[in-house]
Amino acid sequence: REAFGSGGDLLFGAFTIADAMYAPVVSRFMTYGVQLDSICSANAEAILALPAMQEWIAAAKSETETIESYTNPIE
Repeated sequence: REAFGSGGDLLFGAFTIADAMYAPVVSRFMTYGVQLDSICSANAEAILALPAMQEWIAAAKSETETIESYTNPIE
């Protein structure tokens, strides 16, 4: 990140496939309340702010199918 990420809060500064691959991990970090350091937190916030992530989160929240035995749904 020090060598290639000086252009912003995403992994390599600008959006790359690495951010797309990491987006589901960021989602899980937020769902499970993982405490992140300041650099990782800034990266997670940048990924969550991407329009595609906002669309994905909105679609997940509007999902109507549920699994009865699952007791911790996304809010």
